[in-house]
Amino acid sequence: MLQTKQLTKRYEDGQLALDSLNLEIKSGEIYFLLGANGAGKTTTINLFLDFIKPTLGSVLINGIDATKEPLEAKKHVSFLSENVMLYGNFSARQNLDFFAKLGGKTNLTKADYYDLLRKVGLQDVAFEKKLKTFSKGMRQKVGLAIALAKDADNMLLDEPTSGLDPQAAAELVTLLKEQRKAGKAILMCTHDIFRAKELADKVGIMKQGCMVKQLTRKEFLEEDLERLYMEYIGQTQIESR
Repeated sequence: MLQTKQLTKRYEDGQLALDSLNLEIKSGEIYFLLGANGAGKTTTINLFLDFIKPTLGSVLINGIDATKEPLEAKKHVSFLSENVMLYGNFSARQNLDFFAKLGGKTNLTKADYYDLLRKVGLQDVAFEKKLKTFSKGMRQKVGLAIALAKDADNMLLDEPTSGLDPQAAAELVTLLKEQRKAGKAILMCTHDIFRAKELADKVGIMKQGCMVKQLTRKEFLEEDLERLYMEYIGQTQIESR
């Protein structure tokens, strides 16, 4: 389970990046956090991962306070960022091996790594090629394989479809449905309203650090989600946090 309670982040310059955010994503749920750049989506993920500290409130992973016990909390969550940072001189398989072991998975074999890379749609000929030769979409697939290898109870995804072609994005949807069926709690931060309508159990719309609307699947299917999004977000463009 992923939770935030009155989670607030104000930066040193006085900027309020997140204002009293309350979230709860249960096992077997996919929650889409929608909003323009600067809405506070990435700030939320950074707080879950203890990359930054909250000003007020708490953030919990399986009931563990991620601020007070960050190492213990991180055992129960995997993460895929928009811009996957991997080692360019390592192959896809070597990156997967390194990060899987870093995440505590020490019993995986080369065949296991190949199966994971196939599962995310990477072609066999790329398994032993260096990452510096990869496109952004190919790197994103390796990042997703790393997230799957950890097999954590919870997943944090920040714009995971960035750089993926339509087929790869569709494959990602299938994988996330499998992860939900396996009981994972998944928080996905994105601009992708189409994928939200296809996949989400719940949707939250954020603007300037505030949660302005939360909807169950039944509610957003009965409503026009695009219209609601534009109604709450408007045409406001602010600098990305």
